[in-house]
Amino acid sequence: MITRVPGILVGHWTDPVGLTGCTVVLCPSGTVGSGEVRGGSPGTRETDLLRPGTLVQEVHAVLLTGGSAFGLAAADGVMRFLEERGVGFETPAARVPIVPAAVLYDLGVGDPSARPRAEHGYLACQAASAEVAEGNVGAGTGATVAKLHGPAGAVRGGLGTAAGEEDGLIVGALAAVNALGEILDEHGDVLAGARGDSPPSATLTNTTLVVVATNAVLSKERAHLLSLAAHDGIDRSVRPAHTLWDGDTAFALATGQVEADQRRVESMVADSVAEAIRRAVTTPAW
Repeated sequence: MITRVPGILVGHWTDPVGLTGCTVVLCPSGTVGSGEVRGGSPGTRETDLLRPGTLVQEVHAVLLTGGSAFGLAAADGVMRFLEERGVGFETPAARVPIVPAAVLYDLGVGDPSARPRAEHGYLACQAASAEVAEGNVGAGTGATVAKLHGPAGAVRGGLGTAAGEEDGLIVGALAAVNALGEILDEHGDVLAGARGDSPPSATLTNTTLVVVATNAVLSKERAHLLSLAAHDGIDRSVRPAHTLWDGDTAFALATGQVEADQRRVESMVADSVAEAIRRAVTTPAW
């Protein structure tokens, strides 16, 4: 799981009645972050500052959330949690926590008026630990996949995590999977496929959200390359991915303990992301 990377913690807030939730990844001090947004329907916050060449290097937490754009409000609670603990980017007047966030659309699954709010982001932070529940929890609570024949033919999505380790280098991934496409296994066969035989259709209710973390020493530019490799993992396990109707977003975090070859880290990232996505749809729902 992603928390095999020392210092990385994950917390969920889950609404099993409204079928929504949020998931926070808390980072140790000095974590370098970047990211990449693809697809035509993203919902994000603070992703511009993750681009190489921008001022801020450090990321303090990442939020994945349901509730569509409404769910971005949960990031306010994450910021409050961090501010109370003196965590943030130093400015002349205050420390400002850097909390990139991305949403998935689950409003049509449960109660559309139920969505993560600031207090729920705070509760997810309070629940953060090295243990990571998978399935229909946190941001994956109301997730569905394989909507190629419309929402009626969709199957359960969810949240999964995976990690790999080689000679002290650790790479982990966390994925909230709400994709338009079907989920493929490691052989390219359909693991979670669309039901029914109605004509192909598209719906604006999709997105795969990924956080990858490593203990490697990386610059922001190299971390950005990891977020690109994370999208390779999405493409390997979701077909089709990065469509006009998906808001696929990948965040990359580097905690900086181990020197590592870039090609090796990127290969491990793609593998871990693909495994996390498959676990999201195969882990029992509750």
